[in-house]
Amino acid sequence: MSEQPYSPVPPMEPAAPEITSDDRLWALLCFLLTPLFPLITILMEDKKNRPFLKYHGVPTLILGIVEGIVMGILGIIPIIQCFVPLIYIINIIWAIKANKGEYVEIPIITSFAKNQGWI
Repeated sequence: MSEQPYSPVPPMEPAAPEITSDDRLWALLCFLLTPLFPLITILMEDKKNRPFLKYHGVPTLILGIVEGIVMGILGIIPIIQCFVPLIYIINIIWAIKANKGEYVEIPIITSFAKNQGWI
């Protein structure tokens, strides 16, 4: 067995891409202004290649479409109409988490997007 000289510096590992304040802001806007901002994020060349935005872009687009359908269906029922805007509370919670730099896992939607190879 050959001995290697002791090196006080550990071997360099590939650094994970840094999550910038711009990334966090765009992720926040994707959650709050879905489905418009996720679509813009996915189409912008410099944004769609950022790992943090790529992780949040497609799921928030799907979330916006699903929420629009659910709100449309629930909006027909007179008693429930006044509670429909409360659906956005979960978007606000997830937007705050994304703005802190956390990778937000949207139940069912994120795993669906991963299985499709979109993120």
